[in-house]
Amino acid sequence: MKDKISKFISVMRRDGFFSTVKKAWKYIMANYAAKFNFRKRIRYSSQKERLLSELETILNGNYDRLIVWRSSFGWNVPLFQRPQQIAKCLAGKRCLILYEVTRMTDRIDFIKKESDDLYLVDYEVKKFENAVFELLKKVEKPKYLQIYSTCWDVRKDEVDLYVENGFRLLYEYIDDLNPALAGTEDLPQNVRDIHSYVCSHKDALVAVSADRLYDDIVNKRGGNENVVFASNGVDLAHFTREKEKVGEMEKISSEYKKVVGYYGALAAWFDYETVKKLAVRFPSYAFVLIGIRYDTSLDESGLTDLPNVKYLGPVDYKKLPDYADYFDVAWIPFVINEITLATNPIKVFEYMALGKEIITSDMPECRKYASVRIAKDYDGYVSLLENAGQMTDEYSALLEKEAKENSWDGKADAIISLMEQNEK
Repeated sequence: MKDKISKFISVMRRDGFFSTVKKAWKYIMANYAAKFNFRKRIRYSSQKERLLSELETILNGNYDRLIVWRSSFGWNVPLFQRPQQIAKCLAGKRCLILYEVTRMTDRIDFIKKESDDLYLVDYEVKKFENAVFELLKKVEKPKYLQIYSTCWDVRKDEVDLYVENGFRLLYEYIDDLNPALAGTEDLPQNVRDIHSYVCSHKDALVAVSADRLYDDIVNKRGGNENVVFASNGVDLAHFTREKEKVGEMEKISSEYKKVVGYYGALAAWFDYETVKKLAVRFPSYAFVLIGIRYDTSLDESGLTDLPNVKYLGPVDYKKLPDYADYFDVAWIPFVINEITLATNPIKVFEYMALGKEIITSDMPECRKYASVRIAKDYDGYVSLLENAGQMTDEYSALLEKEAKENSWDGKADAIISLMEQNEK
């Protein structure tokens, strides 16, 4: 409850009291209304035999292993990121995926086929959740509970229940465990409990996305047994597809000499002060920001008061390549702190696939790639921006090469390899 109150206060500071109350009410109705959702409970009772028969047929299908994803992240969310991408790729490699949805963004009638071997599941009705679990217990193939280190809602006792019934834990350690990511004052207790369990149980499989996280888990476990490095990646087909025109971006591009673009969360780790100075220094450049206001930092920064800073709000993942195609420079201007030292940005690989010149702050994970141009300070940004836009065939080829080396498909292969080693 303390975590939820802290989160409520954080959102209220960002969105105001009435907007926050509205969102809180929507969250309560989406996550707790099942106790009063008699219509859906009655519908489950009337469809129970059909639903469980359908699920039993799915579980008896032709696949190598079962992976149950539990989280409140959802499927149809504005940020179509690692959870969905990894699920899609694993499902294409003889893994049966049961992916939990959130009622905040997904409207699923108990279970829905998203693609071959990938099913979206809504556990709103507790009796349905219990019945599903009873069927899962009977599966004799290798089976895994997959959770993320940044999942604030899965409890340790839920993890224990799966493990006690024949599941291996597949833990994705993808970010520094920092309360700023949760939007709370302290790290939620369940996050600490599960991470502590993973650190002390070497039979838990761990996929890490950054070197700093890899070193951390290896040091705490006293070795790299059952640990695999699987950084973030890119859906090559999505970002290399033919692009469509965007009127808003057409206008910006026609009015400014260059477009310096960023998409992603606008949060406390974004370097607002440096970007403000650069926007003043380069008035003929448009600095385009696309993404959600993760906290109050964008509003407090005063960045959008500058005429050449264009905040466009969030853009659907399906349309994101169309917007980013107008970027002359694609950048990630983050401050360097505990969070960004362990950040492996998805967008850096997407920028590669888009064929855009890439500039980032001096993040360790970004230094790994020859196509990324690193700015260590304000003067470094100035120098890179002054000389931006000089794309050569060699640089374009390098972008293409590094994008292909970092497809989501390859990251899924690394995780499957870890599972196969244990299954032998």
